[in-house]
Amino acid sequence: MSDHILVIDAGTTSTRAMLFGRHGAVAASAQAELTQHFPRPGWVEHDAQEIWDRTLDCIRRVLTDRDPQAVGAIGITNQRETVVAWDRETMKPLARAIVWQDRRTAAACQALRDAGHEREVYRRTGLLLDPYFSATKMRWLLENDKGVAAAASAGRLAFGTIESWLVAKLSGGEHISDASNASRTSLLGLDDDGFSKELCDLFGVPADALPRVVDTHGELARTDPVLLGAAIPICGLVGDQQSATIGQGCLSEGETKATYGTGAFILANHGSEIPRSDHRLLSTVLTQRDGTRTYAIEGSVFVAGSLIQWLRDSLGLISDAAETEALARSIEDSGEVVIVPALAGLGAPHWRADARGVITGLSFASGKAQIVRAALESMAYQTYDLATAYANDGAKWECLRIDGGMSANDWLAQDIADILNIPVERPHFVETTALGAAVAAATGVGWFGDLRQAVDAMRGKVDRFEPSMKAEVREERLARWAKALAAA
Repeated sequence: MSDHILVIDAGTTSTRAMLFGRHGAVAASAQAELTQHFPRPGWVEHDAQEIWDRTLDCIRRVLTDRDPQAVGAIGITNQRETVVAWDRETMKPLARAIVWQDRRTAAACQALRDAGHEREVYRRTGLLLDPYFSATKMRWLLENDKGVAAAASAGRLAFGTIESWLVAKLSGGEHISDASNASRTSLLGLDDDGFSKELCDLFGVPADALPRVVDTHGELARTDPVLLGAAIPICGLVGDQQSATIGQGCLSEGETKATYGTGAFILANHGSEIPRSDHRLLSTVLTQRDGTRTYAIEGSVFVAGSLIQWLRDSLGLISDAAETEALARSIEDSGEVVIVPALAGLGAPHWRADARGVITGLSFASGKAQIVRAALESMAYQTYDLATAYANDGAKWECLRIDGGMSANDWLAQDIADILNIPVERPHFVETTALGAAVAAATGVGWFGDLRQAVDAMRGKVDRFEPSMKAEVREERLARWAKALAAA
């Protein structure tokens, strides 16, 4: 009897495999870090072959001494917008993957904006013209990599996001992309069944290189039996932020989650109606089953956990992310130090690719603790800016459900509640991105009748943080943030 779901969680800094039981318990887990390549300022790349090799190694590690027949289905969740180009015949990458954080196509986006295309792209796709999204990355590869261009001319080029690449390798060549990931490329209209020829022509991307768009849950493909010892059905494919929304149980309209990982991403369920924002928030596909879609409205912050990683790896202020909570608690306040973490530009609701990071308020009284606390405080400030935009769009938050690695920090969770002045909920199992993929796959393979039943069975207990900050303290801090933001 199959009693586990195998989840592949292909993130930005690491990849892992996890085995979930029918009630959400994790039976095994294996993780491997991914090499980050920064060949020029603003450029971020991954080795797609390394992603596959390390993912496969993690899968084999969690399946050690286990019968693959005991795996009922596979669910995949992944960093979105990152583009892989590979040869359909050799199944080998043609170039390094261009990561979602990469800003090299800012000029191309500006040219499209200057030509008057942004309004129509935003109307069709729910996305702005920004280097964050996949289409201009694909065009850049075609124009700047001879191997990619040659494969396109020969009809062998395959473009895909990370889940598409992993499915192709797992299945022996199946070229598909789920609707949640496809909606992040700028090439899928929110009410289109598949990639749009008009949008492909606008961005200069060959439609025949793109995958077939499929549901987020259902039987979507099967693994090559030679690879893992069985033809395991792949029944869940969900972009990481949509997956976390599912894992948080935000399945009713208005329910909102925030994931604090490498970046910070807020999604609010918008039901079956395509969202339209007047404040530069994004519209995206949340789920799709039998061709029927649920949508979400999204705000994306480019730098969250990666700021803490920068403090550790580049500045040497900490040796481990876990130190940040103790440092934040060791002082009464940040001593007026404010960090605007625009190390990869500013995302929603500002959308300024040209912005750069700023630290203000430094004095001789400033030390490691003040800078680290200011870094944590910047998470609440960026979330506040998004909460304001949502409220102005008529989608005011009553409660925020948080998850991701950073959310394990109790001080940070309380600070977000205090700055937003609303309750914040955090599940005991904070890795809801992986849980969402397990929920999707468990539903897709038929263990549960729908996503709600699966969430009720697999999601655990939550902690709740109530706001307690005095209004004058909140207003003073937000005023300092606004001043620092203007400097960025």
